[in-house]
Amino acid sequence: VQLQASGGGLVQAGGYLRLSCAASGSVFSINRMSWYRQAPGKQRELVATILSGGSTNYGDSVKGRFTISRESAKNTVYLQMNSLKPEDTAVYYCYVVINNLYSYWGQGTLVTVSS
Repeated sequence: VQLQASGGGLVQAGGYLRLSCAASGSVFSINRMSWYRQAPGKQRELVATILSGGSTNYGDSVKGRFTISRESAKNTVYLQMNSLKPEDTAVYYCYVVINNLYSYWGQGTLVTVSS
């Protein structure tokens, strides 16, 4: 299974970006799709998760600003990020759990928010 993330870039504070992550390969049953992020010198943290049934949950720091969604037919997960803040600057990684057994990380995409 390969995960291809895209959509990162440089944006001013208050702006928005949309990240995408497409899974390809032997993708039979995706149970969970998540976005994590890691800022310089900090631990990786969970940003948002969407389960196969559609339920979602978010990290406290992004609630009300970020929205996770998925397009099952394309095995793709999205992260709409609005009202971006400099503290959102990080490398964002997608994470997928398949068949409740196998987990995979994407390569990461850099998001930089300038003040």
